[in-house]
Amino acid sequence: MRSSIAAAAVLLFSPLALAAPPGDIVIGTITDLSGPAAVYGQAVVDAMRLRLDAVNAAGGIRGRKLRLVVEDHQFQVPRAVQAANKLINRDHVVAMVGNLGTAQVDAILPLLRKAGIPNLFPMAASRDLVQGKDSISWISGSLYYDQIRTGVKWMLAEKHKQAVCVLAQATDYGREVQQAVHDQLALTGQSVKAVVTHRPTDTDFTAPVTKLRDAGCDLVVMATLLRDTILPMATARTMGWTDVDFLGPSTTYDYLLAAAPGGATQGLYSVSSVVLPYRDKADATVAGWMDAYKARFGMAPNAASIYGATLIDLAVLALDRSGGDASLPKIAAAVRSIHGFRDLFGGTTQDFSGGARQGTRQAYIYRLEGGRYRQLGDATGY
Repeated sequence: MRSSIAAAAVLLFSPLALAAPPGDIVIGTITDLSGPAAVYGQAVVDAMRLRLDAVNAAGGIRGRKLRLVVEDHQFQVPRAVQAANKLINRDHVVAMVGNLGTAQVDAILPLLRKAGIPNLFPMAASRDLVQGKDSISWISGSLYYDQIRTGVKWMLAEKHKQAVCVLAQATDYGREVQQAVHDQLALTGQSVKAVVTHRPTDTDFTAPVTKLRDAGCDLVVMATLLRDTILPMATARTMGWTDVDFLGPSTTYDYLLAAAPGGATQGLYSVSSVVLPYRDKADATVAGWMDAYKARFGMAPNAASIYGATLIDLAVLALDRSGGDASLPKIAAAVRSIHGFRDLFGGTTQDFSGGARQGTRQAYIYRLEGGRYRQLGDATGY
């Protein structure tokens, strides 16, 4: 009996026992799979799964498989909080990757911070996420604020705009875009000509567009998503208001917008750190990825798929460099080691060294022409 106990003790504390391989590396994401942003959420998840399947087929990270647990918040803040509690307390995730929505991410940050879980590369680009000494978030690409300042600076210099206005959702996202426009115009002694806000669910933009037209705007900066980008531009065309340009951040850089009925969005200027590939122009590597995505999920990738592929590449790289240890000190050191990162599709170079919590402040300016976005020069900033 004693010999059995002693043998068990030796086994328990032997180097062999201590070196026994741990289980899967469990990561979580909280996104929209059935609400108003589901077209984004599902595509990000699909791109993440495609990459994780390849990583796991190659042996995972240090012999450990990556397991993704997905929760649907339906774009509702209370559901996001409920999902975060479940992922932390029941699924025991070690990191969150690609969480969707500024308000939803903001709401779960206290839970993640208390649990010591990093918020890696969310599908949200608010300054609040990366500011402050206790930040637990890292952003892939540039922030909405940086994109808008970059775009406004370019429009003033290249298009000589004199009457800059804002059409914005009455949300934190909309307020951030307004602030960016204000701050950039202040450098040249200008001020915003007019600001019109709307609910994300609004469908009639006759009054808002009329107000902007009557204010004499020659540039309308938009804090919008899909439908509320298309409808105001279509309304302006219907009114015959053509001596105006529209500019938006990365939320307005999407294949779906390019295909808007009647060419409603043609001429739109967008600012993004990402490059959206076109299958007939893509190199062999990108074309192969696009074909694999379509074969797996039965549809071509959209803009969110591109974001998803990039953010999961960054997350896998960070987890690998941390040895699969996603504790905040380890993951912070791993992310800081990422510099000179260039995604598969040719987006701006990302650098997290020196404590940076966003990959870049630079972005490309695009103009939508003939159903495709045309890149207007190299990446730039403000």
